[in-house]
Amino acid sequence: MDTREFRAVLLDISNKLSEENVKSLKFLCDNIGKKRLEKINKGIELFECLIERAEIGPNNTDLLRKLLNKIDQKVLVDIIEDFETHAPRIPADGLDEKEREKINAATMVIVEHLGKKWLQVGRKLGLQPTQLEGIQEKHSRDLEEQVQELIRVWMKIRRENARVEELIQALRDCKQNLTADLVEKKLREL
Repeated sequence: MDTREFRAVLLDISNKLSEENVKSLKFLCDNIGKKRLEKINKGIELFECLIERAEIGPNNTDLLRKLLNKIDQKVLVDIIEDFETHAPRIPADGLDEKEREKINAATMVIVEHLGKKWLQVGRKLGLQPTQLEGIQEKHSRDLEEQVQELIRVWMKIRRENARVEELIQALRDCKQNLTADLVEKKLREL
């Protein structure tokens, strides 16, 4: 499902939500922050916030389905399922196997060695502040999971254009040369 079509589905769902449904959804999204939730009045505004935090997306509808099921809006879940069954199937990231293997190997090294500098690397990779905050809140007690999620979100953004060289360059730009060297060493072993 491409982003434009996904947003059209979200708009359709939003238009079918009552004011009470939106209040219930906001209540279930307690990880967003009270001030931000207070400003949200429509379903589409909540969905936009979830997209920014990389919690939902064209190839990531699990949270959206759970939320709609919890407020007993199974008809709206059917809209998502109907669209996905008629949408052409493409790999979630569009990467070829070789590049995916390289990124997976790099991820293992980066997760093991990066540490608290992951936010700086995330900014170099082009993630938005709201996306970085979302990652931080989602895995607030697990640094390794934060790094793993950072790379997952970056891959979703870059899709078929994700390249391990971009990860290495971001590491070097953030003075994480040891980690970059270890990634390059791991890639030579493949």
